[in-house]
Amino acid sequence: MASTAGKNVKNGPKAALVMGSDSDYPVLKDCIKILKDFGVDTEVLVCSAHRTPDKAARFASEAEANGIEVIIAAAGKAAHLPGVLAAYTTLPVIGVPVKSSTLDGLDALLSIVQMPPGIPVATVAIDGALNAALLAVQILSGAHPELREKMRQYKADMAKKVEQRNDELQKKLQEDGFR
Repeated sequence: MASTAGKNVKNGPKAALVMGSDSDYPVLKDCIKILKDFGVDTEVLVCSAHRTPDKAARFASEAEANGIEVIIAAAGKAAHLPGVLAAYTTLPVIGVPVKSSTLDGLDALLSIVQMPPGIPVATVAIDGALNAALLAVQILSGAHPELREKMRQYKADMAKKVEQRNDELQKKLQEDGFR
């Protein structure tokens, strides 16, 4: 982890994506892509709440000084990483429960969503890394209004794709004699 402590340089929006294991990377790949597509500088690292707890505490404690504005934390099984990071920072933390056990990610979801009062972690769906990125963009848009326009365009593009799919379905229905 490259430290920029003390620099407190604030250029554009900056997020951190912390995963409990590199095996979480395939789930988080789309998250990284979305953040990059929106122009969010993204620091990505592996940090375990159980195997490297001092590193997790140090990272979260120094995140704000390092220019990070929101943290996305992904973990499976016991999934304590998002909560541990949230305990050491006042920055918003978004938890991504990762499906990695015989419980299909339910264990991770419950570990992340059931935080005690005073240590909130916003939680997305199991393997919901894409929504974590979009939520991070929406959070960042408070300090970086240019992201709001990008989000409006993203949603307009999604709506356009749905309309295109509907048009294609209507043609198929007509071709199949159902219209």
